[in-house]
Amino acid sequence: MRRSSLRWTIPAFLALQLGLLWIQGAQLHRQNQVLQGLREDIQALTESLDAGQGPVSSEDEGSAVPAGFLPKGQAQKKVAVLGVQEEQEAAAKELQASRESAEKAVKDAKEVRSKLSIEENAKKAEEARKVQAATSSWQRWAGWAMGLVVLALVTRAILRRRG
Repeated sequence: MRRSSLRWTIPAFLALQLGLLWIQGAQLHRQNQVLQGLREDIQALTESLDAGQGPVSSEDEGSAVPAGFLPKGQAQKKVAVLGVQEEQEAAAKELQASRESAEKAVKDAKEVRSKLSIEENAKKAEEARKVQAATSSWQRWAGWAMGLVVLALVTRAILRRRG
């Protein structure tokens, strides 16, 4: 009697172990996919932030030279240069204002993008939670079913031994 119950019990336990390993592999595969998705999202986010934070190039300003150091021919041109310099200063101020406006627009765009990515990540987390809830519910039932099968097999082996 004892030998026949071992013939039945050992393959049953091996099948149970195989089933549990399959469930564990499915869980690990799903977790790997979630982690890969998160890694891709993080890489995309860092690339977009890096692309938006390029260095701001500045125009080189002309250097002013005192009239005493200028050659004699250039000293007469100094008056004409002053008028040009005033125009250049006005243009430089306009350029600076447009740069500041552009930097502010980029800053606002980054803030909006950040808010959108936070909302998107919240939606993804909610979807992942729903998938996790659905997956864990069927896995819970599968675990209970396998537990009942093992209990039935053990009970059967005990009853056969007695009877």
